[in-house]
Amino acid sequence: MCAERASGSIGHRDHIPPIFVSHGAPASALDVASGTELAQWARELPRPRGILVVSAQWQANTLTRGSTASRPKLLYDFDGYDITGSAADLERVTYAAPGMPELAYELAALLPVDRAERGWDHGVWSPLSRMFPSADIPVLQLSLVAGAVPRRLFGLGRKIGVLAARGYLIVGSGGITHNVVELDPRRDAPPADWARAFDAWVANLLADAEIEELLAWRTKGPEPRRAHPTSKHLDPLFVVAGAASLYEHAVGFPIRGFEHGTLSRRCVQFGR
Repeated sequence: MCAERASGSIGHRDHIPPIFVSHGAPASALDVASGTELAQWARELPRPRGILVVSAQWQANTLTRGSTASRPKLLYDFDGYDITGSAADLERVTYAAPGMPELAYELAALLPVDRAERGWDHGVWSPLSRMFPSADIPVLQLSLVAGAVPRRLFGLGRKIGVLAARGYLIVGSGGITHNVVELDPRRDAPPADWARAFDAWVANLLADAEIEELLAWRTKGPEPRRAHPTSKHLDPLFVVAGAASLYEHAVGFPIRGFEHGTLSRRCVQFGR
């Protein structure tokens, strides 16, 4: 990251820090304690004019932006999780923030982006409903690109990173570790050793700005295929890291810990 940041970097006071949120299992949207932590973090961030979210839950064949409607539909997409007893409660969660045509226009001026009327998945509404509960900040979702390697995602982040200097909050929503196959039904289950090791490895590389090592996580990370049977929950981190590489910054971890033994709750803030 240091090499990428060296040319044309912008002072850290001139932008809204890009962030990565480990959004956890869908039922986390109902957890009071985790919601309080997210809300406290959001209060410490500069207020953005709009929010751009890259969620692990949406991969498209081409880079695509979602709905800009006055009230985009919420998707209650819970496949792969044991949420017995919580599905009905989750489907009552609402988030009435408006879409943002202005941000869609600015995004399209930066790079080719297809359009879809897709609503917001739980990687968007779950963390934002806790961080910005008043739902008064417009939101736009941007897809991942199916099959994109980490370096391509990092490059995508560099192309959209200028939006942070225009007052937009760039959010990656996924998970530093994400294995639902080995998920423990107890939310407070102790973390698996491999999950703890991978989480610490990522945190150390981010703190030391060792982006080249991180981009090679499939071959260099500890037990990478247990930490991520598929890459999609780590992929938003590369986009956000690319956006942040345009700026001088320090990396912080405002929320840490685990849930269900295999899901890291670590969140990342690229700057102050």
